[in-house]
Amino acid sequence: MSDTHTDDAALLLADLDGNLAASHAPLVLCECFARDGLQHETTQISAETKIEMINRIAEVGFKRIEITSFSHPKHVPQFADAEAVLKGVKRHPGVLFKATCPNPQAVKRALEAQAGGWGPEELSLLVSASEGHTAKNLRRSREEQWANVAEMAALARGQFVLVGTISVAFDCPFDGPTTPERVLEDAERFAAMGVTRIAIGDTIGSATPPRVRDLIGWLHGALPEATFIAHFHDSRGTGIANTLAAIEAGLTHADTALGGTGGHPAKIAYGEGFTGNTCTEDLATALEAMGYDTGLDMARLRAAGEAAERLLGRTLHSKTVRLV
Repeated sequence: MSDTHTDDAALLLADLDGNLAASHAPLVLCECFARDGLQHETTQISAETKIEMINRIAEVGFKRIEITSFSHPKHVPQFADAEAVLKGVKRHPGVLFKATCPNPQAVKRALEAQAGGWGPEELSLLVSASEGHTAKNLRRSREEQWANVAEMAALARGQFVLVGTISVAFDCPFDGPTTPERVLEDAERFAAMGVTRIAIGDTIGSATPPRVRDLIGWLHGALPEATFIAHFHDSRGTGIANTLAAIEAGLTHADTALGGTGGHPAKIAYGEGFTGNTCTEDLATALEAMGYDTGLDMARLRAAGEAAERLLGRTLHSKTVRLV
């Protein structure tokens, strides 16, 4: 991938953010089925099947799509084919592909892919707002992970659009409630590294609309240069309500997954029961009814939801995918 291509991606995001700041719509939904959605699956999905599904998702009209992770296959076997998927997907003008990077070696893999002309445009860097979740999910301390993130950001800066994700931004299953001050501290640390696109993760789905409105409003006021992204799980059935609350509080970006899939890696268990992401089909339907412009073809979106069910061989959690 050339520097020109990277500059084009940055200009596209700047244009999106500028348009969103200037008007009430459109909203940008990032479809996460192919990465966050599939990390929960214990059955290995072939690279060819993933590529077909990602191409279908791109045709729905998403401008941002999370398609793989550079996690070590020992920890998340589902993405041992990251390079094959990146090589195989069809590139669409104006569509940014995102990959998750848990460590500097992962960023180096992304840079190699970029040098080969088939890398992602975006990289996601992850921290947890609590020590307990960091130890369980990342197998290190918070300060050790922040050192990792600093190295990753330095390696990737100027080569990719960077997205910082703050997990357990509301509650941690091990350490209890997360203070807003901790979330702001982490957001400011990302921003100081030049990472101003920041996803706020309700990792165990315990947030409520009032808490979401309060936190998002406070973050906007304290760090106005950042573009915050809602990344909410649906463990208690409040993923859509919380995402709508975030949008009403000023967010213009949200992460979702077809059928409400995903959540935690298959071999990492914590939280309460179902851990899936906010369902794309249902949220987009609600937003359309409320007059928001998502830029998505609703018929193709529902067809993609049906394809996701066929791919996984079971009924997923979307209500609206079965609307006539």
